[in-house]
Amino acid sequence: MWLPIIYRPFGRLLGRERSALKLSCVILTRGTRPAELDRAVHSALDQDDADVEVVVVAQGADLPPQPPGVEVVRLRENVGIPAGRNRGVEASHGDVILFLDDDGWYDSRRVAAHVRDAFSRDFRLGVLSFRVCDPNNGGLAARRHVPRLRAGDPERSSEVTTFLGGACAVRRSLFELVGDLPDQFFYAHEETDFAWRVIDAGYRIWYDAHAVLCHPVVEPSRHTDFYRFNARNRVWLARRNLPWPLAAVYLFDWLVMTLLRERSVSALRAWLRGFGEGWRVSAGQRRPISWRTVWTMAKAGRPPVI
Repeated sequence: MWLPIIYRPFGRLLGRERSALKLSCVILTRGTRPAELDRAVHSALDQDDADVEVVVVAQGADLPPQPPGVEVVRLRENVGIPAGRNRGVEASHGDVILFLDDDGWYDSRRVAAHVRDAFSRDFRLGVLSFRVCDPNNGGLAARRHVPRLRAGDPERSSEVTTFLGGACAVRRSLFELVGDLPDQFFYAHEETDFAWRVIDAGYRIWYDAHAVLCHPVVEPSRHTDFYRFNARNRVWLARRNLPWPLAAVYLFDWLVMTLLRERSVSALRAWLRGFGEGWRVSAGQRRPISWRTVWTMAKAGRPPVI
């Protein structure tokens, strides 16, 4: 008889915690996909059993009128993905921030409630990474959308050491604890930089196969300067976060893999230019993660050497 006596007040407390946890959704756009943006906004607004504050960050673009209650942050120019998301966080008020790009959308009306409950149950959960699917491709997505080395089964949830920036939810308090996404990265690896600091602070990153986000399969190399940013930011990532012995191994591994895998001479030249730029240009504040964090990442299946 004592179990119900204890459980009832605990259940009421947990229920209050779930209802008290507020959600915001930050959507990035450059104003070039108005129909897709409308779909993304409504997929966040039209959630069941969860109120979601929606903040749209317009990167150097004027937008058509948005639905009532949607906050629009207009930036004079495209400041890059991490800086744009940081401005969205500053304009939002939720305890948990969902991030979405304008060409993505939530197919389920229960995903916000699922995210809210996940963060309410686990106070060490810092970041929840969504499973990405492309309905136009039979529900399949690229292997790179599964943020772990063993990416063959996207429907298996697991602990991970990075996440997808446009398909995730982040506990707001982490931005105050570990700092913002690195503005200067502009594009590529900013999530991993943030993720390593989150793990170093003692929080978990969880790839949740039950939290689904729809997004068309596209190649990241479509972006101008992809190869340059990819290499430069990888050097910055190591310089900012890794103990020097690991930084040397990490960068040597990626240099060798790139030389072996890349068949395009122009792409390889751009990558090598970015690699050199990563050493010449300041990476910002250096805060190396602890060796305990390195061990935690190794146990999760991805030590920071690859």
